Amino acid sequence: MSSKTNLSQRARRAGGKPIANVLMARTMAQPDLVSLAAAFVDHQSLPIEPTRQALEAVWSQPDRALAAMQYGTTIGHPPLRQTVLEQMLEADGRTAGELSLSVDQVVITTGSTQLLYLVADSLLDPGDIVICGVPSYFVVLGMLGNLGARVIGVEMDADGLIPEALQDELTRLEKAGLLDRVKLVYIVSYYDNPSGITISAERRPKLVEIAQRWSRGSTIHLIEDVAYRELRYWGEDIPSIRSFDPDGRTVSVAGSFSKSFSPGIRGGWGILAPELVEPVLSQKGNLDFGSPSFNQHLMTAVLEKGIFEAHLEKIRETYRQKIETLLEAADEQLAPIGRIEWVRPTGGLYVWLRLPEGIDTGLSGPLFDRAIAEGVLYVPGEYCYPSEGCPIARNMVRLSFGMPSREGIRRGVESLARAIRGVI
Repeated sequence: MSSKTNLSQRARRAGGKPIANVLMARTMAQPDLVSLAAAFVDHQSLPIEPTRQALEAVWSQPDRALAAMQYGTTIGHPPLRQTVLEQMLEADGRTAGELSLSVDQVVITTGSTQLLYLVADSLLDPGDIVICGVPSYFVVLGMLGNLGARVIGVEMDADGLIPEALQDELTRLEKAGLLDRVKLVYIVSYYDNPSGITISAERRPKLVEIAQRWSRGSTIHLIEDVAYRELRYWGEDIPSIRSFDPDGRTVSVAGSFSKSFSPGIRGGWGILAPELVEPVLSQKGNLDFGSPSFNQHLMTAVLEKGIFEAHLEKIRETYRQKIETLLEAADEQLAPIGRIEWVRPTGGLYVWLRLPEGIDTGLSGPLFDRAIAEGVLYVPGEYCYPSEGCPIARNMVRLSFGMPSREGIRRGVESLARAIRGVI
């Protein structure tokens, strides 16, 4: 007599193949496919020699090498945490005192997604509410859904999440008796994944003020994802949303070295609101007893030796050329088709397309398989919409230009144009 494993509710909610796995399988099955879907960094620009130099800096000091090979602390390597804090303050033009910040609020994680998971798992019970802009990062949407959260999308425009839309949604939830279930507002503040939009400087303090004003029975935490901040190709940097929260009790920040240096090192970090530090560390201690010490010592050397800034300049130029190639190809190949719109980002790794109404870009629609037949893969935009709030748009496409060559990008856009013409 056979028995059946009784999975947890969380495992059952995670059932099915994530879209990232589906897209990867299609890529592997057709090696000559141009993938404008995978959010990988430029393969040829990975910092092989700079990382060797950093490793030698660690290995040349026996005590440091031994420490790198030993367990570390759950919160992370102190010099790395201090450098993360200093870099954030320098970028924002603020002091630790002005922002009520200390190194005790900095946590090193295994990628920024782990930080986001730890914060969400520390705050959310099934049925609690997270508000985000529409569209939003599909990996985070899946993670929040797996935790049993209700994720509600509110409208964005060219300046990012609309404060009035957030205000209206909170008013609606209050009238429905659900305000006490609102725990988080999630925002990618620089060069959003997938839209490429940056929250304008004018809107940043407004969003903080709204979250604080509506934190009545309990705090509504605003999680600012800054994973793409360093990937700026034009224009000036603007202060983080966290810089408009002087007492630091509303905004927490999730950051990463994956896009700006190397995803293989899996270096992420968080700057947390004080009341989140202990619960996040408790959760992290239960999961991994601390992120890999070796990687943290290596990343510390990268930052100490000036390797990080030198590499960042190199990849900014690489990506600037790639996004120019994609936008030029879109002007040449997609614009003549008509009724196709796209965001022109000033940084990040993504371009967000709106196709004519009636073209279903999803896996079951006619365009997806046609695009693969023509030789290109994209992310269907419908996966970037939560199930509640703004209606899901079925005619959206996310393109990523990080991994393909410039010639590959041109071919990919040409293939996509052929596929669109074939289904109109």
